[in-house]
Amino acid sequence: MHRQLLNYLGGLLLVLALVHCSNPQKQDSSKATLPSHKYHYSDKTTDEFAYAEKVYVPVYSEIYHYSGHSRYSLTATLSLRNTSMRDTMLVQHVDYYDSQGALLRNYLDKSILLHPLESVEFVVEYTEREGGPGANFIIDWAANKSSLKPVFQAVMVATQDQQGLSFLTHGVVVEQRTTPN
Repeated sequence: MHRQLLNYLGGLLLVLALVHCSNPQKQDSSKATLPSHKYHYSDKTTDEFAYAEKVYVPVYSEIYHYSGHSRYSLTATLSLRNTSMRDTMLVQHVDYYDSQGALLRNYLDKSILLHPLESVEFVVEYTEREGGPGANFIIDWAANKSSLKPVFQAVMVATQDQQGLSFLTHGVVVEQRTTPN
């Protein structure tokens, strides 16, 4: 009797596993692009802070290989990191542009707060084909102190067969605003 029960449970687990594998659930697109899942939303804007920057981060959603006619697709993860141990910063916009400078996607509908030492990530999926090798992010952020120095980086990765490729880019400040006290 005990052996029959074990065989029955084993068979049931096998059937459940096969049903789960053959009937994949639809992936939530917000989870694919916003992997951090925990955001502190705010109604504030960068205009309400003493210091604000606009930062450009290069992203390679594809790169050329072989003769330059073939492209290799990459997954890109944009990481925003508040390096302060005391101060909170606001991120108002995280916008993704293609190689020609056309806006493809706004990653935030509302501003978010990054508390001390907090970080968030945004993903450009491996299957995204519009950005191209010259894609980029523009990030609008602000804080009450100009001494805050966040880190904005993009990590690009791809694996195919037994080959892997990864590299990192850093953000560059393209605009600054300081409000006199």
